[in-house]
Amino acid sequence: MRDQVEIGMGRTAMRGYDLDDVEIVPSRRTRSSQDVSLAWQLDAYKFDIPLVTHPTDATVSPATAVRIGQLGGLGVLNAEGLWARHSNVEAKLAEIVRAAEESTDPEAPIKLLQELHAAPIQRDLLVESLKQVKDAGLTVAARVSPQHAEELTPLLLEAGVEVLFVQGTIISAEHVSRDGEPLNLKNFINELDVPVVAGGVGDYRTAMHLMRTGAAGVIVGFGQSRASTTTQVLGIGVPMATAIADAAAARRDYLDETGGRYVHVIADGSLSYSGDIAKAIACGADAVMLGEPMTESSEAPAQGYYWTPAAAHPNLPRSEMVGFAGSDADLERLLFGPSSDPYGTLNLFGGLRRAMAKTGYSDLKEFQKVGLQLRA
Repeated sequence: MRDQVEIGMGRTAMRGYDLDDVEIVPSRRTRSSQDVSLAWQLDAYKFDIPLVTHPTDATVSPATAVRIGQLGGLGVLNAEGLWARHSNVEAKLAEIVRAAEESTDPEAPIKLLQELHAAPIQRDLLVESLKQVKDAGLTVAARVSPQHAEELTPLLLEAGVEVLFVQGTIISAEHVSRDGEPLNLKNFINELDVPVVAGGVGDYRTAMHLMRTGAAGVIVGFGQSRASTTTQVLGIGVPMATAIADAAAARRDYLDETGGRYVHVIADGSLSYSGDIAKAIACGADAVMLGEPMTESSEAPAQGYYWTPAAAHPNLPRSEMVGFAGSDADLERLLFGPSSDPYGTLNLFGGLRRAMAKTGYSDLKEFQKVGLQLRA
């Protein structure tokens, strides 16, 4: 039974743990890292590494989505982002970077993002951005918000999207809208022929509800990072180690409930280093959704700056724009090394592979059973 802590007379809170609070415990075995497999499969789609990109224009362009796919991961384009609204996105991103570096108004970059996202989504631009991934022979994935899922999904399917992400800061099985019909995810998913990944969630109950809609995967977290301000704006936080473990428990119970239907758990948040990726998998995640760590790549579209899609919300942005020193490492070196950085910001999946080898596990499902301990 998880600890409930009294925070005042008549009010209790559940204790939760973040990834920084847990450590992986070595077992009695070790093995060669060459004998470790990082492969995983989402529905019919197979990937060499458990990487899904956080769908932000700061790090994911059509070109980087292609490159990530070539390297074995899954690049997810934001169907409501700049690539769907403007034909000269590189120039727009340069404007955003200049606003961050030169403006005396600290809110200038966010104001500009809001202004750029006020432009309408253009069908031809969205189709063209997805076509670049499709023409490369890679899995085509796109993200929509719950508010616009029904509106945009037919276009996305027509454009060749093979995996659909319905992603918001917090999502439920039924999104209730005052101005129209609610999005009932179960009905929505059942009408589609492509796998749907939905999130984010932060607890067992919501994860189970999403699994029962027919989702192929559930996203845990809302992209917590240095840029995310959701906790400051909404007071909502997700202790990732606990949230991942809760979602993994829901996955296990749903597997029993359905007699064998497996739903993937994808961790999105508090992932800065290769060790964080290893701990997320150890807590029960099948894959990780990386955003902020991708800014280390010299191929990142925003030149070392990062924000989440929530930065462009028209009246309540929940992300600031943060600049990182970055490196001259391309995507391949970012993911697989070699690295000269001693903290795990490069060779991200080499770090995961080595963690699995040092604890004696040969694949991701086995590594989910590794021992964990809490810091004192």
